Amino acid sequence: MKRATKISTALGGAAAVLLGMVVAAPLSASAQSSPRAGLHVADGRILEANGNDFVMRGVNHPHSWYTQHTAAFGHIKDLGANTVRVVLSSGDRWYKNDTEDVADVVSLCKRNRLICVLEVHDTTGYGEEPEAASLDQAVDYWIDIQDAIKGEEDYVVLNIGNEPHGNQGYGNWTADTISAINRLRDEDFHHLIMVDGPNWGQDWTNTMRTNARRVFDSDPHANTVFSIHMYGVYGTRSAVSSYLNDFVNAGLPILVGEFGHYHSDGNPDEDAILEISEHLGTGYLGWSWSGNSGGVDYLDMVVDFDPNRLTEWGERIFNGPNGIAATAVEATVYGDGGNGPGGPGDDTEAPTAPGRSR
Repeated sequence: MKRATKISTALGGAAAVLLGMVVAAPLSASAQSSPRAGLHVADGRILEANGNDFVMRGVNHPHSWYTQHTAAFGHIKDLGANTVRVVLSSGDRWYKNDTEDVADVVSLCKRNRLICVLEVHDTTGYGEEPEAASLDQAVDYWIDIQDAIKGEEDYVVLNIGNEPHGNQGYGNWTADTISAINRLRDEDFHHLIMVDGPNWGQDWTNTMRTNARRVFDSDPHANTVFSIHMYGVYGTRSAVSSYLNDFVNAGLPILVGEFGHYHSDGNPDEDAILEISEHLGTGYLGWSWSGNSGGVDYLDMVVDFDPNRLTEWGERIFNGPNGIAATAVEATVYGDGGNGPGGPGDDTEAPTAPGRSR
């Protein structure tokens, strides 16, 4: 999602072309091995280091453009989320979030008992958006700020780049993504890696869908999760179900990394996204907490970053059927015996009810 108007062109009847293209295959031995340090993939699921299944239920927060709104992390948690996807900038398009700032973000996530998905937003629409950065440039950024997230594999997911190709040049998505993953592994990143689809994240060309197995198998750690963004292309229940079920049936990890209740390119079926994600036990992260501009302010969940002023969209995703408050379960790393802030042994209280902070 862009900060301003979302550019999603060439959709046409693309939603009708969403055919099952992911071919099921046995996971490699490395993918089945456990236990592992930190969040990791096994048998198509995201697990914590202790083997506990972890399903992301949360929202996106535009930190890079609103760095003053650090209270948002606590507010997002208080409304029930277990995960926050945080907008960062590599400095290629917007003001760079440096190592110190990223370390502060990780600290805020941990303090508020949230899993932290960090993403570089500068890659949005590469190939179509002239100012967008490449995935290779995003990897340069991750290497530069590595000290901020090294050793945080229990808490941090590395989302290489947001919507890394637009509707031009998306045929390079597979090779570019494989290269980015392997560069990160060569630089000693052990985190769960998240990759977004092309076509402004919506993958209406089925590029990610078709090549997901190849990308997953290219990761020497077998620790990559796929993120589809669902806006106008996913205006029907069948489109939502077909896409998510293809990955689940293939034993590949999938989540909805962005979605809304409405968009300029069409009307996504948010009820289907929430219901089907809950049925499949897959994650979702809604766009976005607050601060949208350029005519897409209807995607704000709260007005002016005020958690007491939920919008219609905020009310739906947090408090509606299959929403965050009803389905989010806090990561066990923050419970008894975990390695949460304060260190092992300092937390002697029983874990809270799902989706609630103490």
